[in-house]
Amino acid sequence: MKRVIGLTGGIATGKTTVADYLANAYNLPILDADIYAREAVAVNSPLLEQIVKRYGDKILLADGNLNREQLGEIIFNDQKERLWIDNLIHPYVGDRIFAGIKETSVETLVVVVPLLFEAGMTDLVTEIWVVTCSEKQQLERLIERNQLTLEQAQARISSQMSLKEKTKKADIVLNNNSNVEELLQQVDIAIFQK
Repeated sequence: MKRVIGLTGGIATGKTTVADYLANAYNLPILDADIYAREAVAVNSPLLEQIVKRYGDKILLADGNLNREQLGEIIFNDQKERLWIDNLIHPYVGDRIFAGIKETSVETLVVVVPLLFEAGMTDLVTEIWVVTCSEKQQLERLIERNQLTLEQAQARISSQMSLKEKTKKADIVLNNNSNVEELLQQVDIAIFQK
């Protein structure tokens, strides 16, 4: 049976670091929900057209691409709008991941889905790895990485299921409170557990 690792965690906890390491150190294929979500709203896509119909042209950049910053301001401050966007994009992402799993012939692959639980995609994977860190670190990393205010960062974090809840549902918890070397050592141990 194919081993499909569902890699998730909160925003800015270190999922990309873990995914990149699994790809480079273990040569594992990575199916990334964020890439599929960007693909879903590419210029002239039907989903982008629906978003424009709902929010108007102000949701677009001059080159016709989605203004992610503008959309973020809407959906991270209004749960109803976030649900509308999620319901629009999650089915597309789920279909792309499902197809990717079927098409990949290797024994082990990694599916990176930040909203694995929230999007109801746990049935696509055989095990769940959650990357976690302290709330303080998560806030600091997110503010620094995305150049957000404290309020904007908190809104994004609170839009997701809590890390505490995610870790309860995990098969493997990767603690990213220390440094990258320590995180990757945990990955080396986890990859050989079945």
